[in-house]
Amino acid sequence: MADTETGKVDWRALWASGDLARFCFISLGILLHATNETMVATVMPAMVGELAGVQLVGWSLAVYELGAIVAGAAAGRLVSYVALRTNMVVAALLYAAGALLCATAPSMELFLAGRLVEGLGGGALVSLAYVSVERLFWRAIWPQLFGIMSAVWGVAAFSGPMLGAIMTGLLSWRWAFGIFTFGGVAMALASFIVLNTPVATRPRAGDGKAPPFPFAALGCLTLSVALIASAGVDITPLRSSLLVAAGLAGLALFFGMDALKPRSRLFPSRLFSWRTPVGAGMTMVAALSVATCSFTIYGPLLLTSLHDIPILTTGYIIAAESIAWSILSIAVAGMRLERDGPVIVVGALMIAAGLAGFAYTIPAGSIPLILLCALLQGGGFGVAWPFVTRLIVAAAPRDEQTIASAAVPTMQRIGYAVGAAVAGIVANASGFSEGLNREAAGHVAGLLFLAFIPLGIVGCLAALRASTFGQPREAMG
Repeated sequence: MADTETGKVDWRALWASGDLARFCFISLGILLHATNETMVATVMPAMVGELAGVQLVGWSLAVYELGAIVAGAAAGRLVSYVALRTNMVVAALLYAAGALLCATAPSMELFLAGRLVEGLGGGALVSLAYVSVERLFWRAIWPQLFGIMSAVWGVAAFSGPMLGAIMTGLLSWRWAFGIFTFGGVAMALASFIVLNTPVATRPRAGDGKAPPFPFAALGCLTLSVALIASAGVDITPLRSSLLVAAGLAGLALFFGMDALKPRSRLFPSRLFSWRTPVGAGMTMVAALSVATCSFTIYGPLLLTSLHDIPILTTGYIIAAESIAWSILSIAVAGMRLERDGPVIVVGALMIAAGLAGFAYTIPAGSIPLILLCALLQGGGFGVAWPFVTRLIVAAAPRDEQTIASAAVPTMQRIGYAVGAAVAGIVANASGFSEGLNREAAGHVAGLLFLAFIPLGIVGCLAALRASTFGQPREAMG
């Protein structure tokens, strides 16, 4: 199917064999997960209007990301003991059940339960998609298949906000989730039918070499984020301060526990040490991930509440941020290795500029300026992320490079979960704890983005520090 000398893929032969069709169905799992993940922002105004519970908005992303982190880590290990097809079917049905619970939820609490179940199913589908490539296809065509999967992420980043806005405008926010119920069931049926090869229907022989699942570490992570998120539900100085302190201590404990388990660890050693390019790069990823999710969660809600901007328009703005990410990541893909450092710094500055700009443009309600800030923030990620990922992986010790490659998206998810929890604290402390109204939205819009600017500065400083190390030998070779 692939010429090992030229690296060219015989796509016709691959389709005729049925393997390309299998890959398309596998990629559907990524599309379901990513579209749902990016859709929730544009359905939030309508959902909050019906279910109330605006003080719990930050949880909608936090619990989804936590579910995805836990399930993603579990799925990569379960395939050693349970057949790939079985894992895929169960994950898809779990995703469908979560979407159904969201679509029919009579309260915000049950909606959040559905988001957790969705996250578990979606995170497993994504992890299994990447495992499937390694299991089912020749190494020679992995780059092409991973490239297609990246394109799927880009399509989802654009289609998610638009789908949420269109479905909410034409039917109901409930139907926006109802569609994913049918999508999950279709994914389960397709997986059962097309994943019929011996490799997919039998587990890899259990030889005792599969790394143990980090139950304790991930449990600690989940509890930590829950504590931070809980601090913002009912704002009282003493209670909230204690919960935040306990949550931060739990996060420190999580990273410490992860470092003590070499065979099951999620992150490379010296994780946040600014004396290494890995530590500086991961600090940048963590800081900017925490700082920037506030717009995704609260942007459409604030714009709709404060300025009566249509949901479809907010969908366009969120989609534009994703498009800028995709386009600029492609535009800078061919940049020479020795320019990694400056490119990373430029990207971090763009992200910080977009974040700071939201502090003015969201209260003002200027759509062109809001769009500009969204383009800066999304474009900054597109510029910086491929290069900081390459820097981290290349600089990691040889025996930790696989861990390092998976650590960047994992840290990004943790950052989103923590950022969503912190954004909930700031939003509720600024006025949303009293309910959703124009006056409260005005206070929140004025303070929410300002609160995250210090983290944006930390991210820029970490990017500058990472850029000073130069290219590791592995990258240059």
